[in-house]
Amino acid sequence: MINRIISQKILGNFFKGKVILIIGPRQTGKTTLLHQITDNQKENTLWLNGDESDIREILARPTSTALKGIIGNKKIVVIDEAQRIDEIGLTIKLMADSIQGIQILVTGSSALELSGNIKEPLTGRKYEYHLYPLSFEELRGYTSDIEENRMLEQRMIFGYYPDVVNNPSEAKEILRLLSESYLYKDLYMLAQIKKPVVLEKLVVALALQLGNEVNYNELSRTVGSDKETIERYIDLLEKAFVIFRLPSLSRNMRNEIKKGRKIYFYDNGIRNAVIKNFNPLALRQDTGALWENFLVAERKKRNEYSGIWSNHYFWRNTSQQEIDYIEEMDGKMSGFEFKWGQNKLKTPRVFLEAYPGSDIRIITRENYRDFICL
Repeated sequence: MINRIISQKILGNFFKGKVILIIGPRQTGKTTLLHQITDNQKENTLWLNGDESDIREILARPTSTALKGIIGNKKIVVIDEAQRIDEIGLTIKLMADSIQGIQILVTGSSALELSGNIKEPLTGRKYEYHLYPLSFEELRGYTSDIEENRMLEQRMIFGYYPDVVNNPSEAKEILRLLSESYLYKDLYMLAQIKKPVVLEKLVVALALQLGNEVNYNELSRTVGSDKETIERYIDLLEKAFVIFRLPSLSRNMRNEIKKGRKIYFYDNGIRNAVIKNFNPLALRQDTGALWENFLVAERKKRNEYSGIWSNHYFWRNTSQQEIDYIEEMDGKMSGFEFKWGQNKLKTPRVFLEAYPGSDIRIITRENYRDFICL
């Protein structure tokens, strides 16, 4: 069994009078995680699956009396795939307010509806966690540090979705199904996508520009749509946990890039499935971009799972000097350059002068575990 980092944090917040909300991409193991947690509990657990039509009907606008009848003497209530249920946030709020002594656990595969349908009614009443594809840290706890280091190239190409990790011989087919059947499912179901072809072209364009600064006007020309649609679809893809944005840092220098952004995928395997390229690294032209995406995504998991709060950016100026990734904590800037093939770093002195007290490190295959592990 692969232990997820957030499981102990979730258990530590049981029966504290708040709903526990777990959101993240489809197929990342949210249901499995809750089975692992609740199977070890002495209290009886009630499972309610939002994918089932009768459960959706039962939980759509019930009274407090009806909820008490549904729950009975159960002490733990799991509502799985909650985004499928109309006004589920109000139902959960009513459940939490009217029935004492229960622990409610809620999962959802998309932030599209959860952000308003659940989060707003539960303001001040919830602990919220994100569950991403498996991480290097979680897998080295399951196998070993040595084994995961040996698997680095495999992970950079095929990613960390649980089904992919557990069935490596079927990785290509699993990723094909994920990228074609699940990737856009929440978007089509919840966001009223009017131009699905444009959405799919946009994802391909973003995958091909991995590691580079993206321009919305250029993207609109590439996929044949207006800039407003591009901006909306990128926002929706981020809320559906397909991609995430990294903004440019711009504060002190007149020649810093003001409104730049890079876009990364939460999982390398999904990115490679989108462009249908699973070649080994020796046969690729995008190894540097895959290395960068791998490190930024793993750092994001590390920071969030460990409760490290920071601002994060990339930096570039008009003289084309750049730093791949920057974190700001307590006013200090820490820069990181990602190098796969060589470990020479040409430090942009102008950045260090503009941000006194900052530092820059190079992340290579020799020291990357210090960067992505807790």
